[in-house]
Amino acid sequence: MFERLITLINEDNLNKLKKANILIVGLGGVGGYALETLVRSGIHNLTIVDGDVVELSNLNRQIISKQSVIGKPKALVAKERALEISPEINLKVINEFITNDNFSLLNIDSYDYVIDACDDLNLKMLLIKNADKYKLISSMGTANKMDMTKFKITTIDKTSYDPLAKIIRKKIKDEKIKTKFKVVSSDEKVIKNGTKLGTIAYMPATSGLLCASYVINDIIKTISN
Repeated sequence: MFERLITLINEDNLNKLKKANILIVGLGGVGGYALETLVRSGIHNLTIVDGDVVELSNLNRQIISKQSVIGKPKALVAKERALEISPEINLKVINEFITNDNFSLLNIDSYDYVIDACDDLNLKMLLIKNADKYKLISSMGTANKMDMTKFKITTIDKTSYDPLAKIIRKKIKDEKIKTKFKVVSSDEKVIKNGTKLGTIAYMPATSGLLCASYVINDIIKTISN
């Protein structure tokens, strides 16, 4: 299935992708697209984590969602989809909400890369605090924005017009966290439309694709660290 990929990156680089061990935390709009891309790009060893179920409101932006799986656990739906694409992958599933109390379930020392695609601030901070153990790329906010060209892979200190990144910057400063990690963030100004968060399909998708592209390119070293 990887003939065209091998043409692009060669067999040696495909083998590098197969050897890497990747954790994806969160399987919503961002994480679902990250998983899809990694599976279709030769990543073999994956662990996926989400304790939520598919809801009707997910249909507008989450690639794993469809009418027939509403109410089913996202982690199990994502597993089925991934294995239908590439049955040979080594896929581990954690169908749990992760907190400080059960963080050890992740076996966090075993990963080369972690994609933080969750919307739980406390869990994001746990992943950031442990980012000296792996290469972390963390998705920042995608809601109330519509210009996908404003996304970039950067570091948390270089983010702007991103409310979630602003909160995380303050927490990192307050807690004196020194760990370096990458983020995907949009510097588009937030569209103000009341207190509710609005999302269009391609915004979280773009963030997920960028998270996956960072991991893939870093493994085969076609972009700088």
